[in-house]
Amino acid sequence: MADSKKKKTSANSKQSGSFTQTRSEAPEFLGQSKVEETTVDDRAVGFLEVYGLVCAFMAADAGCKAANVTLEPFDKNKPANADTLPVPLLVTIKFRGSVSDVTAAVEAGRRMAEQVSGVVTSHIIPRPVEDTLKMLKICGFDTN
Repeated sequence: MADSKKKKTSANSKQSGSFTQTRSEAPEFLGQSKVEETTVDDRAVGFLEVYGLVCAFMAADAGCKAANVTLEPFDKNKPANADTLPVPLLVTIKFRGSVSDVTAAVEAGRRMAEQVSGVVTSHIIPRPVEDTLKMLKICGFDTN
């Protein structure tokens, strides 16, 4: 049965950091096997939460210029204490790439954001699990 589980690496670029995993679900003696193929994305993700949309664009631009990263959709949040904040809207920038590139992008974005309106927090996840990857697709700017 161990032979029925296979793992192969696709010809994706280093940037993508993903591979295809093939797994057989049915016993071999039945003469049939259900093959399930999933794509695993092992790129790091870096979060940078800043005050305001203009600051988010400035920080995202700085991060993308500093490192070989891609962006996931921004997310927004208007907290209950919005009236006491420098800007009443929090925006989360999500960088994707290798751990070193994401770290460089978050740091460059942080430096830029501190010059514009400020940083709330930042964090890097080296290899997010599948459920975390699903949550990355959620965007507070979607109207649907």
